[in-house]
Amino acid sequence: MRGLSPEITFDDFTKVDIRLGTIVNAEPFPEARKPAFKLTIDFGPDIGIKKSSAQVTQLYTPEQLAGRRVAAVVNFPPRQIGPMMSEVLCLGFPDKDGAVVLLDVDRDAPNGGRLF
Repeated sequence: MRGLSPEITFDDFTKVDIRLGTIVNAEPFPEARKPAFKLTIDFGPDIGIKKSSAQVTQLYTPEQLAGRRVAAVVNFPPRQIGPMMSEVLCLGFPDKDGAVVLLDVDRDAPNGGRLF
Protein backbone atom coordinates (compact mmCIF):
# COMPACT_ATOMS: atom_id res chain seq x y z
CA MET A 1 0.00 0.00 0.00
CA ARG A 2 1.30 3.43 -0.91
CA GLY A 3 1.43 6.48 1.30
CA LEU A 4 -0.27 9.74 0.48
CA SER A 5 0.12 11.20 -3.00
CA PRO A 6 1.57 14.71 -3.40
CA GLU A 7 -0.71 17.56 -2.36
CA ILE A 8 -2.88 19.02 -5.15
CA THR A 9 -5.01 22.13 -5.44
CA PHE A 10 -8.81 22.18 -5.62
CA ASP A 11 -8.46 23.22 -9.27
CA ASP A 12 -6.44 20.03 -9.89
CA PHE A 13 -9.28 17.99 -8.36
CA THR A 14 -11.95 19.67 -10.47
CA LYS A 15 -10.10 18.63 -13.65
CA VAL A 16 -10.94 14.99 -12.90
CA ASP A 17 -14.52 14.40 -14.10
CA ILE A 18 -15.97 11.52 -12.04
CA ARG A 19 -19.53 10.51 -12.94
CA LEU A 20 -22.09 7.97 -11.81
CA GLY A 21 -23.27 5.37 -14.29
CA THR A 22 -25.15 2.09 -14.53
CA ILE A 23 -23.58 -0.99 -16.10
CA VAL A 24 -25.98 -2.14 -18.83
CA ASN A 25 -23.82 -5.03 -20.07
CA ALA A 26 -20.82 -6.98 -18.82
CA GLU A 27 -19.05 -9.76 -20.67
CA PRO A 28 -15.76 -11.65 -20.46
CA PHE A 29 -12.79 -10.01 -22.17
CA PRO A 30 -10.43 -12.90 -23.01
CA GLU A 31 -8.24 -10.72 -25.27
CA ALA A 32 -7.10 -8.56 -22.33
CA ARG A 33 -3.61 -9.27 -20.93
CA LYS A 34 -4.96 -9.43 -17.36
CA PRO A 35 -8.35 -10.99 -16.51
CA ALA A 36 -11.03 -8.37 -17.20
CA PHE A 37 -14.60 -7.74 -18.27
CA LYS A 38 -15.86 -5.49 -21.08
CA LEU A 39 -18.39 -3.12 -19.52
CA THR A 40 -21.00 -1.00 -21.27
CA ILE A 41 -22.04 1.83 -18.94
CA ASP A 42 -24.92 4.32 -19.22
CA PHE A 43 -23.94 7.79 -17.97
CA GLY A 44 -27.24 9.45 -18.84
CA PRO A 45 -28.29 11.67 -21.74
CA ASP A 46 -25.46 14.24 -21.53
CA ILE A 47 -22.58 11.73 -21.64
CA GLY A 48 -24.28 8.66 -23.09
CA ILE A 49 -23.10 5.07 -23.27
CA LYS A 50 -19.38 4.40 -22.76
CA LYS A 51 -17.19 1.27 -22.79
CA SER A 52 -14.64 0.23 -20.22
CA SER A 53 -12.27 -2.65 -19.55
CA ALA A 54 -12.38 -3.49 -15.85
CA GLN A 55 -10.12 -5.89 -13.95
CA VAL A 56 -12.81 -6.91 -11.48
CA THR A 57 -13.03 -10.65 -12.24
CA GLN A 58 -11.90 -11.76 -8.78
CA LEU A 59 -14.99 -10.46 -6.95
CA TYR A 60 -17.68 -10.07 -9.61
CA THR A 61 -19.39 -12.04 -12.36
CA PRO A 62 -20.97 -10.47 -15.46
CA GLU A 63 -24.40 -11.25 -13.98
CA GLN A 64 -23.54 -9.39 -10.75
CA LEU A 65 -22.27 -6.38 -12.68
CA ALA A 66 -25.27 -5.86 -14.97
CA GLY A 67 -27.46 -3.18 -13.37
CA ARG A 68 -24.80 -2.18 -10.84
CA ARG A 69 -23.98 1.50 -10.27
CA VAL A 70 -20.35 2.56 -10.71
CA ALA A 71 -18.29 5.73 -10.45
CA ALA A 72 -15.88 6.37 -13.30
CA VAL A 73 -13.47 8.98 -14.62
CA VAL A 74 -15.02 10.07 -17.92
CA ASN A 75 -12.46 12.61 -19.15
CA PHE A 76 -9.31 10.52 -19.59
CA PRO A 77 -8.35 10.00 -23.24
CA PRO A 78 -9.61 6.66 -24.61
CA ARG A 79 -7.12 3.82 -24.22
CA GLN A 80 -6.68 0.82 -26.51
CA ILE A 81 -7.02 -2.42 -24.52
CA GLY A 82 -6.59 -5.35 -26.91
CA PRO A 83 -9.20 -4.97 -29.66
CA MET A 84 -11.34 -2.58 -27.57
CA MET A 85 -11.12 1.17 -26.96
CA SER A 86 -11.72 1.75 -23.23
CA GLU A 87 -13.38 5.17 -22.81
CA VAL A 88 -13.75 5.49 -19.03
CA LEU A 89 -11.95 4.29 -15.90
CA CYS A 90 -14.17 2.61 -13.30
CA LEU A 91 -13.12 3.39 -9.73
CA GLY A 92 -12.62 0.98 -6.87
CA PHE A 93 -10.56 0.18 -3.81
CA PRO A 94 -8.36 -2.86 -3.11
CA ASP A 95 -9.65 -5.37 -0.61
CA LYS A 96 -7.23 -7.02 1.84
CA ASP A 97 -6.02 -9.34 -0.96
CA GLY A 98 -5.70 -6.62 -3.61
CA ALA A 99 -8.88 -7.48 -5.54
CA VAL A 100 -10.87 -4.49 -6.81
CA VAL A 101 -14.02 -3.52 -4.87
CA LEU A 102 -16.04 -1.15 -7.06
CA LEU A 103 -17.03 2.25 -5.74
CA ASP A 104 -20.79 2.68 -5.37
CA VAL A 105 -23.30 5.15 -3.90
CA ASP A 106 -25.64 4.38 -1.02
CA ARG A 107 -28.62 6.43 -2.27
CA ASP A 108 -30.36 6.87 -5.59
CA ALA A 109 -28.75 9.46 -7.83
CA PRO A 110 -29.15 10.01 -11.57
CA ASN A 111 -26.76 8.59 -14.14
CA GLY A 112 -24.26 11.24 -15.16
CA GLY A 113 -24.18 12.93 -11.76
CA ARG A 114 -20.75 14.46 -11.10
CA LEU A 115 -18.74 13.80 -7.97
CA PHE A 116 -17.97 16.95 -5.96
